Amino acid sequence: MALYILVSGVAALIFGSLGLFLGIMLRKRMVENQVESVEVLSRKIVDDAKKEAGSIKKEAQLQAKDVLFQMKQESEGEFKDRRAELIDLERRLSQKEIGLDKKADQFQERESVLLKKESRVSDLQVRVERDKETYGQLVEEQRARLESLAGMSADEAREALIRSIEEEARLEAARRLKRIEQETREAALKRSQEILAQAVKRYAGDYVAEKTVSVINLPSDDMKGRIIGREGRNIRALEAATGIDLIIDDTPEAVILSGFNPVRREVARQSLERLISDGRIHPARIEEVVKKVSSEMEVTIREIGEQATFDVGVHGIHNELINHIGKLKYRSSYAQNVLQHSIEVAFLCGIMAAELGLNVKQAKRAGLLHDIGKAVDHEVEGPHATIGSDLLKKYGESAAVVHAVAAHHEDVEPSSVLAVLVQAADTLSGARPGARREMLESYVKRLEDLERIAKSFKGVSQSYAIQAGREVRIIVESDQVSDEESVLIARDIARKIETELTYPGQIKITLIRETRAVHYAR
Repeated sequence: MALYILVSGVAALIFGSLGLFLGIMLRKRMVENQVESVEVLSRKIVDDAKKEAGSIKKEAQLQAKDVLFQMKQESEGEFKDRRAELIDLERRLSQKEIGLDKKADQFQERESVLLKKESRVSDLQVRVERDKETYGQLVEEQRARLESLAGMSADEAREALIRSIEEEARLEAARRLKRIEQETREAALKRSQEILAQAVKRYAGDYVAEKTVSVINLPSDDMKGRIIGREGRNIRALEAATGIDLIIDDTPEAVILSGFNPVRREVARQSLERLISDGRIHPARIEEVVKKVSSEMEVTIREIGEQATFDVGVHGIHNELINHIGKLKYRSSYAQNVLQHSIEVAFLCGIMAAELGLNVKQAKRAGLLHDIGKAVDHEVEGPHATIGSDLLKKYGESAAVVHAVAAHHEDVEPSSVLAVLVQAADTLSGARPGARREMLESYVKRLEDLERIAKSFKGVSQSYAIQAGREVRIIVESDQVSDEESVLIARDIARKIETELTYPGQIKITLIRETRAVHYAR
């Protein structure tokens, strides 16, 4: 059994091995057949490729031959064109060479000519240097001779020439200045005269002459004793309460009140008049009356200020400014009432502003307020124009009005038409005849100063102050002053008067130059 199994196993092994061998051989045979078929196919593909490559090669060779033939033809054409160009270029080069040879010959000829000229120029240069030295010696000799004849050196002669030229330029400038001033004056004078004439024609104001003293008439000279009182207690009480000096002298039936503050002087005047009419004059009564009059005066001042603003037609002014306007009623300048002057300036400003097409209300406002500083100038130091502008700025007035007030006496340079209008109206109101009054001594001294200043200039023979000191006529020597220099002298005199003198309004300078020819028939 075991042997059968063994034999069966060996047989099975043998048959399995034989089957495997046969499978392998069969597999190999199949692979070989496939390889042969692949080789046949590859040889066929190779042969086809070779045939196709041969045909492509033949076609490429044919195309290459065509290209080479075309290139050959093109190159031959280009070669022919290039050759033709070269031949043409060679011909032109030969022509240029011939031209260059001709130019070279010409250059040689010119060079020879230039060499000859150069030699001649060098000879001339030597001669010029020699002549230059000779001329220099001659010039020095002539200069020395001229200096000896003229009596001055070259530098002195040059300075004299420069001075002469400067003098001529100065005279020419004076001529032009005269012509320009004349043209400007003629153009502006006509228009300004029309405006001022309209302003003066449409307004006329009256004035109340004010002074720094007030005179009170007494019913009898016995009243002087009662005013003085026992041991002078009444007069001391009155002066202490009012701040005004009482002058009781030999003037019959009169008492003089003296004081710089016009409001206080008015309070003292009214108080003394009430005490005289009442008859009861003693310190207690004096204080009571002065206090009552002071209270009434404050109301009166405010009413005066309100009436002035109403008359001018200016509204919206601060209450404090209205009070200051009322105080101007008791202030004077060259005996001209400042309130009346301010009202007149306001109307004149309004009239001229209307003529010029400006803001009439603003012009009237500036005119009415232009002297507001005089209401407090005895309390605050400084020019009244500056004080007034500060006061207006404090109470909210417009910048234009503040500037016009500050500049109306040129404490500040005017920079607006309104400021110039206020200046003109202020001058017109104060300068017109009868508007102001001054003391005889100061008036005479001002006239003498005007004539003295005019005579201090060279060439002035006579000077006369006329028109109440509002014009100076000056006569100059015609042989010392020319027409052009007379313009400069008149301007310099005006500037010196502005610097040295104080005066209301303006002063006209009239300079007269005339040439007289005198001969006698015998």
